Amino acid sequence: MEIATFGNGCFWCTEAIFQDLNGVEKVVSGYAGGQVEDPTYKQVCSGSTGHAEVLQISYDPQVISYAELLEIFWKTHDPTTLNRQGNDVGTQYRSVIFYHNEEQKQLAEKYKQELDASGAFPDPIVTTIEPMTKFWPAENYHQNYFNTHGEEPYCRFLIRPKVEKFRQVFKHKLKAEHSGS
Repeated sequence: MEIATFGNGCFWCTEAIFQDLNGVEKVVSGYAGGQVEDPTYKQVCSGSTGHAEVLQISYDPQVISYAELLEIFWKTHDPTTLNRQGNDVGTQYRSVIFYHNEEQKQLAEKYKQELDASGAFPDPIVTTIEPMTKFWPAENYHQNYFNTHGEEPYCRFLIRPKVEKFRQVFKHKLKAEHSGS
């Protein structure tokens, strides 16, 4: 197994997407990129710790590549909004790739340059690419959030449409129970 770490907005909204992928063994919501040891959700939400809400993804590179994970990362959030995803505003919602090795760094930088040059987005990409230092798992009630709280209004109105759109676009990459086959 290899590890990928992405910050692409609220981890409640993005965790369910990566959990559905064939080749992904585990997704843990947490915090990275800040200066406070073992931060709490409340501290991170205050914007004073420097952390981003992130996903740490354990995946089998024989089944799904890092490049494929990057494609999904870029296509499932808006990488042109600084410190914001939809109604979620603050540095903890920034778009960031935390690389674990030189290969991940090079792939992320190459993808970002090509995407920016392609004009796929009307505004410049603001996603940062940073070395992974320390990952702090979020509190237990944040883990597997969409799958355990799917009927709550936030999940029904904000997360479910995103997950359904993702499942349509990437149905060929989903685990069997989510592919509809």
